[in-house]
Amino acid sequence: MKLWNKGIELNQQIEAYTVGSDPQTDLYMLPYDVQASAAHAKMLHKIGVLKADELKMLLSGLEEIKSLAAENKFVIEPSDEDCHTAIEKYLTSKCGEAGKKIHTGRSRNDQILVALALYQIDQLKTVKGLVKEFAAALAKSKKKYGSIGMAGYTHMQRAMPSSVGLWLGAYADAMADNLILIDAQLKVLDQNPLGTGAGYNIPVFNLDRQMTAKELGFSKVQENPIYAQHARGKFAAGTLSVLSSVMYALNKFASDLTLFSMSEFGYAKLPAEFTTGSSIMPQKRNPDVTEMMPAQNHVVLRQEIKHKSLISNLKFGFNRYMQLTKEPLVHSMEITKFSLSIAALLLEKTEFDKKKCEASLTPELYATEEAYKLVKSGVPFRDAYRQVGEKYNKYKKQGLRAAPRGAGRFISLFSFSSIPSLSV
Repeated sequence: MKLWNKGIELNQQIEAYTVGSDPQTDLYMLPYDVQASAAHAKMLHKIGVLKADELKMLLSGLEEIKSLAAENKFVIEPSDEDCHTAIEKYLTSKCGEAGKKIHTGRSRNDQILVALALYQIDQLKTVKGLVKEFAAALAKSKKKYGSIGMAGYTHMQRAMPSSVGLWLGAYADAMADNLILIDAQLKVLDQNPLGTGAGYNIPVFNLDRQMTAKELGFSKVQENPIYAQHARGKFAAGTLSVLSSVMYALNKFASDLTLFSMSEFGYAKLPAEFTTGSSIMPQKRNPDVTEMMPAQNHVVLRQEIKHKSLISNLKFGFNRYMQLTKEPLVHSMEITKFSLSIAALLLEKTEFDKKKCEASLTPELYATEEAYKLVKSGVPFRDAYRQVGEKYNKYKKQGLRAAPRGAGRFISLFSFSSIPSLSV
C-alpha cells in the first residue's frame, strides 16, 4: 500500500505515468535513505516515540535492506513508487507495529531531501578521488614526456613553441580548479534537511534535528523548511555544474588526443587495445574512446540544462516537477565517474612521439620571441613586429618556412628559448 493511500485505488495508467522511472532511479538513493532512516529511528527513540526493542528491530531491518541492496536483491516495485515506500513496507512486514512508526516526524519530502544530500556528498567525494587520480596520471605522463617540445596552436594554426608538459599542465590546472569547486559544493551540501517535513516543519513533536545531523555527519541543520524545498533544485544544480566543469576539461583533453593521434599529426599513439576497427576498412584503428568522451560531455551538459529547466519558475513549496530531477543528477554522476577513470587509464597508456612532436617546431614559431628581443634592445614593439614579419615573409617566399629546427638561414635568425614544461 502506498504511504498516501486512503482507500481509493489509483488508476493504473495514471500510476504508470506519474511513477515513471523512479523505482529504477531510487535504487541509487536507497542506501542513503536507509542511512537517514536509521538516524531518524534513533532520534524517535530518544524523544520517546520508539521503545528500545522497537528501535533494535528497525535498525536490524534497515541493515537487512542495506545488505540486500548491496547484492542487488532489494526490489522497488512500480506499485511502491519510490524507495521510501519500499523501505517502510519492508520494515512493517518485518517489524510489525514498529515499522508503522518509522514515518513519525517526517515526510517523503524531507526523506528525499536528506537522501539526495547524502548521495551527492558521498558521490562527490568519489569524484574528488577520481579527479586526483587523473591529476596523478597527468603528473606521471609529464615526468616521462613533459620535456618534449611541440607546436602550440591558435585558430588551429601553428603559433608559438609549446611542449607536451605545458599541454598536460593545462589539464592539471583544470583538475586543481575542479577540486576547489567540489569542495565548495560539499560545503553547500553540508546541512541537514531531515525534520523539515513537507516544507512547514513537524507539529506536536519536538524533533532533535541536531541529533540526526550529527548522526549523518552534517555540521548544521537547514533552519527554514520552505528553503529546504527550494534548495533541493538549487543544490543539485550546483552539483551538476561541478560535474559539467569536470566533463568540460575531459572533453577538451579527449578532443586534443583525437587530433594528436591523427596520422597527419602523429604526436600521440593510443594503445591498440583502446581503439576499435572498421567493418569495411581492414587497416582502420578508430579512437572511439576519445570521440565518446566529448559526446558524454554534451550529455552531461544537456542533463544540467534539463535540470535547470525543470526547476525554473516553480512556486514555493514542493512541486512534483522535482521527481524528474533525480535522473539527470544520477546519470551525470555515473558518466563523470566513469569518464574520469577512463581518462586516467587512457593517459597512462598513451605514448608521445618525440620526433614527430619536435618536427612541428618550425622556424616561424619563434617570430614572437625574436620580436621581443628587438624590443629589449630598444626597438618599439610595433616596429619590431613589422620587421620580423617582413623577414618572415621574405624567407617564406624563399621556401624555407618548413625547414627543420637547427638548419637554414631562417632558423639562425631566431634563437630558441627553453621548452616550457609542466610543474606539478
